[in-house]
Amino acid sequence: MTLPSRFQKEVHAHLSRNSQPVGTPLSLHENPCSDKGAPYNPQQVQGRIREILGKYSNGFWVSKLPQIYRELYKQELPTETIKDLETWTHICTVEKTCSSNPSELLLYPAKEQATVLSTLPSASPKSSSASSSASAPTSSVPSEKPSPPPAQQRPPSAHLTRSGSRSPQSPASSSSSPSPPSSPATLSPDLKIKLEELLEKYSNGLWAHALPKLFQDTYKMKLPGHVLENLHLFNDFCTVDYPMPDNPKRAILYRRSSAGGGGEDENCNRRNSSASEEELKVRQELGRRLSNHAVPSLQIPKEEYPSVLVVEASNTNGVILRYIGEGYSQAQESMEDEMREFYGPKQGGASPLQAPSSGQLLAVRAEEEEEILRAQVCEVMVDKVKVYYVDHGFSEVVNKTKVFELHEKFFQLPFQATKCKLAGLEPFCQEPEVLKKFESMASGKILLAEILERGPVPLVVLYDTSHDDDVNINAVCMKTLQDKTLASPLKVNSAYMNVAISSVCSDGTIYCQLPSRGLAKLTEILEKIETYFHSQVTSEFLVSKPFCGKGCLARYKGRWSRVEITNLHGSRVLDILFVDVGVQASVEVFELREIPTPFLRDLVSIPPQAVKCCLADLAVSVGSWTPDAVQWLREKVLNTTDCSMKVAKVDETKHCNHVHLFTDKNFHDPTRSLNHQMAQSELLKQRPDVFLTSHSPAKIFTSKNSSTSTSSNGSPTSISAAAKPHLRRALSGPKEVTGGSTTTIIPPEAPSSPTLALKLPPLLDLPSAEHLSPLKSTTGSNMDVYVSVACHPGHFVLQPWRDMYKLVVLMGEMILYYNKTEQKPLNVEKNQVYAAKVDNNWHRVLVKGVLTNGLVSVYELDYGKHELISCTQLRPLIKEFRQLPFQGITAQLAGLKPRQWSEEASIVFRNHVEKKPLVAQLEVVHEAANPWDRKLTVFLVDTSQEERDIWVHDIMAEFAEELTNEL
Repeated sequence: MTLPSRFQKEVHAHLSRNSQPVGTPLSLHENPCSDKGAPYNPQQVQGRIREILGKYSNGFWVSKLPQIYRELYKQELPTETIKDLETWTHICTVEKTCSSNPSELLLYPAKEQATVLSTLPSASPKSSSASSSASAPTSSVPSEKPSPPPAQQRPPSAHLTRSGSRSPQSPASSSSSPSPPSSPATLSPDLKIKLEELLEKYSNGLWAHALPKLFQDTYKMKLPGHVLENLHLFNDFCTVDYPMPDNPKRAILYRRSSAGGGGEDENCNRRNSSASEEELKVRQELGRRLSNHAVPSLQIPKEEYPSVLVVEASNTNGVILRYIGEGYSQAQESMEDEMREFYGPKQGGASPLQAPSSGQLLAVRAEEEEEILRAQVCEVMVDKVKVYYVDHGFSEVVNKTKVFELHEKFFQLPFQATKCKLAGLEPFCQEPEVLKKFESMASGKILLAEILERGPVPLVVLYDTSHDDDVNINAVCMKTLQDKTLASPLKVNSAYMNVAISSVCSDGTIYCQLPSRGLAKLTEILEKIETYFHSQVTSEFLVSKPFCGKGCLARYKGRWSRVEITNLHGSRVLDILFVDVGVQASVEVFELREIPTPFLRDLVSIPPQAVKCCLADLAVSVGSWTPDAVQWLREKVLNTTDCSMKVAKVDETKHCNHVHLFTDKNFHDPTRSLNHQMAQSELLKQRPDVFLTSHSPAKIFTSKNSSTSTSSNGSPTSISAAAKPHLRRALSGPKEVTGGSTTTIIPPEAPSSPTLALKLPPLLDLPSAEHLSPLKSTTGSNMDVYVSVACHPGHFVLQPWRDMYKLVVLMGEMILYYNKTEQKPLNVEKNQVYAAKVDNNWHRVLVKGVLTNGLVSVYELDYGKHELISCTQLRPLIKEFRQLPFQGITAQLAGLKPRQWSEEASIVFRNHVEKKPLVAQLEVVHEAANPWDRKLTVFLVDTSQEERDIWVHDIMAEFAEELTNEL
């Protein structure tokens, strides 16, 4: 069904909000008397352009003039200026380039002005030469994404001509070059020759900080330390460029061409109207470097689990990927469609770039001949160019006829190819087995990335969600380091002795350890770790970044053992598996320790020593065992090290071995097996009356602070009939207590049930509870809430925002408590409160119904969800967990007429409120005998937008009205 257009606009308004604030540095030239709306003053503009050109004596693109003007003078450049530039020959010179876009112009100082500038004392031939060469591009490593330079820096006031006492000193692409420290040090003739030879090989420039290693690799000798501290010593044979004015240590060295006339300023050579090819190249590169300032940095998506496309990985510390979604892959596709049209034949085609240089950004026609992609030059050959596609993350050698100048409008989107680091694999980032497995599982696939640490290279865990169970790519790659010869594979019809049963699970699965080389090596290493930790401060090895699949250490029976993190419950509590004994547990994060580096590789190479088994030839399959059968087996085999077993079947798909288990060495006699003994007993026969009893509801008392003390007879109102009153309530007639204009409805007392009393938590306090009686509330009282469940405007569930941290702590404590307690037979009663395990978490629930197949229907009292679980997942809710009020409050939206909401309307409502923090304005409080029957009527307000607050009932009313009109 098509939603009303007006509503679609309202729903998706936040998606189009992608503002990018641009910080403008404070200008020392700001004129407090100037006004943006002031009339056009040519003399003032000419003076300012003269100042700008004094700074950028090598020239720049005319298209950059408005930006530079705005940054320096806090004003917009008058539109008439662009038209008048060509007539101001005494101020500037405007020249066209051989660009594919003839509208692009280059702006230079007037020829007379350039001559004067080159003869001023502060502009020596050396500094002028440095200024010219500064426009050459920087070298870049092809395998890394090029980092866009910072935003165009405003030049310091000391270098701007105010009174004519100071002259320009800086190159076009950077602010003033830092003055090197004065030093009497010199370069020996031999050292000078070697440096010249090196720089000759890198005609496109070499980073100064890379010089020592390159020098040592080439000449097998160390570069003298004073060389990098005195870069002015290079002035005789090369040019020093400082692309980062704030960091004088980051300099680029360019070998000066002998045909260039020594240190002559190239600006002085521009006396003829036609520029030489070399000058034209310099100007184009200058404009390109200025344009590079406009390329923004790629921002990591805000969501915790963004989708990514993995490109390749030669190192797990630098996996190349692309983010998928709006603002990323979708924006890239739109840009490339525009590039295809811009450089296509319909626009007259673009002329190939004549002289591409290393580090230059350009447009490349890919080998498919249809795609036009952004790329950076890695290496220039005779007739070919090696380029790195900055949005796709791979390199390619293309013909020079396929490279074009990249238009400035294609600098707006950040480079899409980025890098990440795989968590847990840092010490093994270049292992061939790891990289081979990663290539087969992840390369070219769209995966889910869990971002553990945000930064220039984020730390992530990758998941493949295309299977029934999510596959942790990091964990699978780590398992490739295991030595398979240290495993304990079982063979059919083989017998094994001296078997130690380490765990018997509640579903009948057993884990055992067999004597093997792997177990012996594991025991030896763990002994060394015990000794190591005794001599170390173990707090140094605390786990700071836990994640699913991470391997570490935890205490088991008083000794350090290997564990794998299987689930996280917030930042404090997590589930672990002791991989060598098959025992699951829930612990707090501070109980874990990192594996010490000296033992890491050896420990990782040992496969888990717990062998998963189940008893063969039983009528009851795994998962249907009774608690009595589990307890009987535990008493027989746990803490026994001389068991024996015979393998009947190996199930490769479930990684489980079907065995006959014996408590002695008489495995030749099947009648002595525990399998036979259990089959002959009554242990595996289900007794439904043990679990599946249903009783009338108990009498439930709330705390003294509660406004009610009795319960209503019968089950609570269901979602589908939330507005339908109870028969007794309707006959008796509810009492209404009015406080202000807010109504509090109190139901009549219901007869008590003759069952055991259970004290429940106090009722949740509403905002007015501090200053009013428990039965009254003032209209307009606001509370911050989180909507955990939203069915439709007539039924949703709120959680008070102020107490959410208390609920997180409570659930963590429940996990720690109940995961350590044994399952015991429990009489399940309808309308009673229990603790229930749902999706690896423990919740406080109300039993709504008991089914004959062993399942129970429960209602999560803190979240408002309905679940169907096995009765074996229920536990008594102990007193400690009955102190915090139930956090889920049923509510309905105020300001709307009662109606039957359609599925479309319900979807719209859910999209606006579910899983979101909002503000609830209380209108009516419907009190009830039980906390879960209490209901609020509230207005919901979304205050996340700066411009205005969004009242949800207005949206739903408008939607309903437009929907009615369309029908």
